[in-house]
Amino acid sequence: MSIRLLICDDDALIRESLRIILSMDKEIEVIDVAENGLKALDICIKNKIDIALLDVRMPVMNGVEAAREIISKTSSKVIILTTFDEDEYIKEALRNGASGYILKNNPPDKIINTIKLVASGNSVMEESVFNKFKENMVSDREQIDTSMFTEREIEVIKAISEGLSNKEIASKLFISEGTVKNYITNILNKTGLSHRTQIAIYYIKGYK
Repeated sequence: MSIRLLICDDDALIRESLRIILSMDKEIEVIDVAENGLKALDICIKNKIDIALLDVRMPVMNGVEAAREIISKTSSKVIILTTFDEDEYIKEALRNGASGYILKNNPPDKIINTIKLVASGNSVMEESVFNKFKENMVSDREQIDTSMFTEREIEVIKAISEGLSNKEIASKLFISEGTVKNYITNILNKTGLSHRTQIAIYYIKGYK
């Protein structure tokens, strides 16, 4: 079954180039394209869209605002296309629940791989984006009580903060993917967080 994709970018050349390139992968079906976040939201509401690939800076409604609305009102997952000078946007997108963060200047195969990973239930943050975000967060660390977590849960939290997928965490900790999912569910329940990307932020902010 193909991944149903929406591409949203206000640059027509980038938008159409991505449509052509991503459509060449047999596992991806580009359902529609949009030039702003409001139109992307409308498409996601009216169609079954598995992944919405959103540019950050767009007119009418930017990618961060669109991510919040799409995630709260549909079952679509969101991947943010970003650049190095959009730190504040990245932070807000993280809070809004986007599942992927990738730089625009990546080769097509990396963008395709990110789409497939997010579609399979993983969160993906490009290492360079993650490191920059982490550097900005370190200066404003909060103290978080770890007494509520088991030792294994803390290991899972750390692994998530390193950007590892469920499969990679399972391999690293010598447990099944199903067990990893159970640990993540427990962590979310204990913290009141809503998705695994927020767990990474939770860890980056610091523990007691």
